[in-house]
Amino acid sequence: MRLLAFATVPEDSPPSDHELTYAIVAAHHDGRLLLVRERTRGCWELPGGGIDPGETAREAAARELWEEADQWVEPSALRFEGFARTALPDHLTRYGALFSAEITDPAPFTPNEEISGISWWAGGDAPAGGPLQTVDVYLAGLTRR
Repeated sequence: MRLLAFATVPEDSPPSDHELTYAIVAAHHDGRLLLVRERTRGCWELPGGGIDPGETAREAAARELWEEADQWVEPSALRFEGFARTALPDHLTRYGALFSAEITDPAPFTPNEEISGISWWAGGDAPAGGPLQTVDVYLAGLTRR
């Protein structure tokens, strides 16, 4: 994935040149970043995914955090960080909403069809089992002001 731009504009002012298609969450606990290992891509990345019809980006972010990592945060408790414009080798350019959250009491994780594991990553080398999605790590760094 390539990061083309990042815009820190109001949440209710998404970019208009491409559709907003996904939401991701940089969740932190005790100074560590939550990463999920996506089975198909085999890499460590931020929890997130597509925005369902009728769903806001904020609602999608909370749902994806729950579905992928078993961590529940009320949508209203998520902090909006900005919009990322990204490109994948086989996809068109698209926009995603980046949110952040503090997890005070992490819940246990159960692997599922999409995610094989989670890691509370402290930085440095990638957790065992796959490479880091460097765009996600960079975006997560933007949430730690």
